[in-house]
Amino acid sequence: MKKFSYLLEYIILSAFFSILQIIPINLVSIIGGKLFQTFGPLTKYHKIAISNYKKVFPTMNEKEVKINVLNCWNNLGKTFIELSVLKKILNKKNKKIEIKGIEFLNSIRKNNEQVIFFSIHQANWELLVPTIDKLGINIGAIYRHINNPYIDKFILKKRVGSLYNQKTFYTPKGKESAKDILKAINKGLSMIILIDQKDSAGNNVKLFNHNVKTQLGFLKIARKYNLKLIPIQTIRNKINNFSLVFHPPLEPFQSQFSENEAMSNIHRIIEKWILTNPNQWLWQHRRFN
Repeated sequence: MKKFSYLLEYIILSAFFSILQIIPINLVSIIGGKLFQTFGPLTKYHKIAISNYKKVFPTMNEKEVKINVLNCWNNLGKTFIELSVLKKILNKKNKKIEIKGIEFLNSIRKNNEQVIFFSIHQANWELLVPTIDKLGINIGAIYRHINNPYIDKFILKKRVGSLYNQKTFYTPKGKESAKDILKAINKGLSMIILIDQKDSAGNNVKLFNHNVKTQLGFLKIARKYNLKLIPIQTIRNKINNFSLVFHPPLEPFQSQFSENEAMSNIHRIIEKWILTNPNQWLWQHRRFN
């Protein structure tokens, strides 16, 4: 029965994405935002988002919290639906993506350096891997798989279809992903990771003054291979215009910091990003639980 349900969900989603292909890009984003803004509050994740929002903004009144969380649903809906037109958004002719800090990437390419890029689930994070790839840097990327195997393969195909270089790849989070990433590092590739999700096996590191379970594996790799970290901030401007800001490289262990101390400093960076555009972050995740 579950297999049939998964198949039906896939058929509906793939048909919907096919229809979106013939609709103007801006309208696609608007439709996605409105759908999630309408139906998101009916799910269990709405309460999680409200609870998370209150932890970070404890003095905000109830009405403001609800309005802001609705705007978060709007951004999440845009982000998901934009997978249907990802290649169009990435197309330079449409002028949808502004890149800042390109000089840091130019230095990496010139020196043929390996680095670890990191970002968070903000604005449209699906743009990160294909943008870096199109700029001539081969990377390995870890993603969280979707429970529905048909939809998981469908979404992965959309992601892979937006890539330019054959060496760049996606690997699902788990034991195999760690092996895949280490193989890629040994072959000279860089990697990218989104660092803001809960990792039950991780260490407690404060985020917005709350202890949260945090993965530190990428820092262990950075230490072992002496790799710089490149922070990437994603910002949604207007409907589906974006700024990708490549910040100066970090050398997290230059003062012999522990992984926890290094991660604490990184959390201070992403806190600023979240506070700058709070309604573009993924509040629907159990980050503080």
